[in-house]
Amino acid sequence: MRRLAQGLLGVVLAATCALAQSPAPQGRAAAARPTLVLMITIDGFRAGNLERFGPQLSGGLARLMSGGAWFTNAHQDYAITETAPGHASLLSGRFPRSTGIAANRVGVADPAAPLLGFSGGLGASPARFQGTELFDWLHSADARSRALSVSSKDRGAILPIGRAKQQVYWYPGDGDFTTSSYYADSLPAWVNRFNERMLPQTYASKNWMPLLPDSAYHERDSVSIEGGGNDFVFPHPIPADPQSAANWVRATPFIDELTVAFALDGVNALNLGAGPQTDLLAVSLSATDAVNHRLGPDSREAHDQVLRNDRVIGILLDSLFRMRNPSRVVVVLSADHGFTSIPELVPADVKPHPTRASLDFALEIARNKMREMKVDTGAIDVDQQIVLLDREAFKRARVDPDPVIKAFEAAALQTPGIKRIDRFRDLIGADTLRDPIARRWSHQFPAGSNVELVATLTPGSLWGPAPLASHGSPYDIDSHVPIIFYGTGIRPGRYGEFARTVDIAPTLARITGVTPSEKLDGAPLTRALK
Repeated sequence: MRRLAQGLLGVVLAATCALAQSPAPQGRAAAARPTLVLMITIDGFRAGNLERFGPQLSGGLARLMSGGAWFTNAHQDYAITETAPGHASLLSGRFPRSTGIAANRVGVADPAAPLLGFSGGLGASPARFQGTELFDWLHSADARSRALSVSSKDRGAILPIGRAKQQVYWYPGDGDFTTSSYYADSLPAWVNRFNERMLPQTYASKNWMPLLPDSAYHERDSVSIEGGGNDFVFPHPIPADPQSAANWVRATPFIDELTVAFALDGVNALNLGAGPQTDLLAVSLSATDAVNHRLGPDSREAHDQVLRNDRVIGILLDSLFRMRNPSRVVVVLSADHGFTSIPELVPADVKPHPTRASLDFALEIARNKMREMKVDTGAIDVDQQIVLLDREAFKRARVDPDPVIKAFEAAALQTPGIKRIDRFRDLIGADTLRDPIARRWSHQFPAGSNVELVATLTPGSLWGPAPLASHGSPYDIDSHVPIIFYGTGIRPGRYGEFARTVDIAPTLARITGVTPSEKLDGAPLTRALK
């Protein structure tokens, strides 16, 4: 089984061997500032995975843990811990209330920016993103600075760069990496050359099998609720049809191999990080999120995926350091969010027992009240965990919205899985030290928004009926992510103080000697700096 798994990893090694043969830089550069910043984001990675599986790690994660500045109590410190808000905060130094990216559903979808050469998906752009990010500060300091951002997800590729029109690519699932018309009118030659190799199709008829012997995994491999009862036991086959395989590979660990191979091709083609300016390479690895959603973050597959994170990040670092002088590179590892377990697998003695919740009942109660008051029922709506209210509609009807809000609150608090309902305006300026949930909600939306109420689930509960795992809560299980700095200018060690992902960008600004162009929510993590 291990031989087959290693053979699949060989696809990436073969794809990058030509890059690795580039002459290594000779000697150490005299300049203290790096010529390359590498931001590695693992989509949906629990911070606890590093210690839990640490003894089995020997690749890139192990290198970063042992040789980097590792902040073990780091968080995405806001309430809706999802992919788009996470990626928007990592290199902007600002919470969702400031970036304008408050949730996936108001992320990067943009029909006005169609994808190049792909007809099966929506367009995408950073049109909703507000403000600047690290790359803008680098480019302001030196107009020669460039950026390459790569992910299998559009939001994972777009949001680490902000609004800058740089080299930004993702994998929609048709076999090709692409971008949207926001960035370019056509794909550059190096991207076409990579796509012509048809690497995603080479996974046809392959199996995802464990990297290690069965004895290395303590999780059961026969939990039928995983995957909704479909394909929940190793080995996991990939379709034999090459085009079907090119789409299916997005739900497997192998999409990370392809993402890294593509990123390394881009570094080579663009001469990224060769200096003298500081360039930015952002690589977002999406497989962990896909595996955890379908099979759960406590599955044997999730365990194996951590081991594969370790190996593919090792390939990325080893290949990159053969192409660029390691003394001129600074690396940051983090995640956009953690993950909540499948509620149906939580032990029965956990009280209140996690469940799957919805605010639909409370919404109907509120609308019934509005009908009695002769107010347009469209003046209130629910967007999963937030309640939007059009107060102007109540003014026009000359009625007070407070009875409607109270009716909603009372009905919601009777709903299984709902822990608390807060009026958002009351959370601004609340005691955020003793109430971390209030603090995280206050970081989510700007004051004066039309968000009237926010709902917080009981710990471990999820929104929606699907028998899958997910994330998005203000609890530590979803907010706790790794932050590790590694490389030039970094003081290695383990640091236990509270840190936030919005502290990453100001720390990198300090390392690279650039000045943020706006007020940030984060602050430099100076203990990590030499």
